[in-house]
Amino acid sequence: MSTPHQSTRQAAAIAPGPVEGTRSVTSAVTGLVEGVKKSRTAISWVSRAGWVVLAAAVISLVAGLRLAWMELIVLGGALLTLIVGAIAFAIGRHPYRVTLRLREGRVVVGERAMGALEVMNTSHRAVLPARIELPVGVAKASFALPTLAAGAEHDELFAIPTERRGVITVGPVSSVRGDPIGLIRRAVLWTEPEELYVHPRTIRIGGTAAGFLHDLEGRETREITNADLSFHALREYVPGDDRRYVHWRSSARTGTLMVRQFEETRRSHLVLALSVQEADYGHPDEMELAISAVGSLGLHAIRSESDLTAMTTEEVLLHRTPRQLLDGLTRLEATRSPTTIVDLGRTIARDVQRATVVLMAFGSAVTPDQIRTAGAVLPAGVRALALRASLADDAELGARRLGNVTVLTLPTLEELPRGFRKVER
Repeated sequence: MSTPHQSTRQAAAIAPGPVEGTRSVTSAVTGLVEGVKKSRTAISWVSRAGWVVLAAAVISLVAGLRLAWMELIVLGGALLTLIVGAIAFAIGRHPYRVTLRLREGRVVVGERAMGALEVMNTSHRAVLPARIELPVGVAKASFALPTLAAGAEHDELFAIPTERRGVITVGPVSSVRGDPIGLIRRAVLWTEPEELYVHPRTIRIGGTAAGFLHDLEGRETREITNADLSFHALREYVPGDDRRYVHWRSSARTGTLMVRQFEETRRSHLVLALSVQEADYGHPDEMELAISAVGSLGLHAIRSESDLTAMTTEEVLLHRTPRQLLDGLTRLEATRSPTTIVDLGRTIARDVQRATVVLMAFGSAVTPDQIRTAGAVLPAGVRALALRASLADDAELGARRLGNVTVLTLPTLEELPRGFRKVER
């Protein structure tokens, strides 16, 4: 058994372009894939250069024979020999067992994401060198696979760039044989694509800084209910009332059975509303800052078991668990629909009527008039906060009032807790 080989590469550093002009191969090359197991997919390609060489060979041979021009016959023969040689390079067995493993399926922006490829020769004979190709997002990594003896293994370690938030598709892995010029290639797909979630950066929100966001004791409303904590008044008993709330002293004094009425108290319900409109951000990184801030606040609400609604200008995000919330934020992309934060405010007023605290996050391109109008359409009695992500050179942490909305300008994620302390003042 040969000694296992091991190396580490940056997966996105090797990014060969897609094969141009790919077409189905001639019947001779197509025959090479017969007998391939159903568990894998074999794909053969003739590149544009391959078709040009083949066409030039045919034209040269036909013209040379008709014109009795020996030079054209020799040229055509040479080009045809080149095609036959390319087919010979593509011929070869792929008796491999390929395993793709990601160390983690979820990482945070900037964290090291590692993966491994394991290739084993499952035949009883040595196999010739080949090439392993691994798509990573929009890039493609290529690894040289050496000659493997019977039963030998080859391992490749690779690192995946995680500088940006998003879902990176890794795979499928394919083993490739082909000529050095790139005329013909034969690839066999071995694995299914796997997804790597690169979550946005988040920070922990301290209890004192998050006082704005929740009220564990709830707050009173003007809605009357038959059972709650805040006593409101007495009224005459009607059939069906709970006798636990009969006020016996008043009943004895008036001679009529009296029951208590209460003012309904509501548990704090936080709404995190994020704009994903490209026009609302002065720089693409402002949207990343807003997403990170919303993610930090959402995680705090989930950990404190507060009622939460997380939404964007396009959709409602699932948030039953921290992972579910972060996965939803990871998939977000900027859009160019005409929806504005005013429309977002109207959506909140229509769909989240029991909201008590609303935080709308957007970028520096949103105007003060839009902020005032968005605050005006929110449900009555809601405490409104606008988080304005700004990466302008002169941007500073600060809070001010615009109508009934408290606007917090946030230049960096690390200043989010301090920004809430400014809001509380």
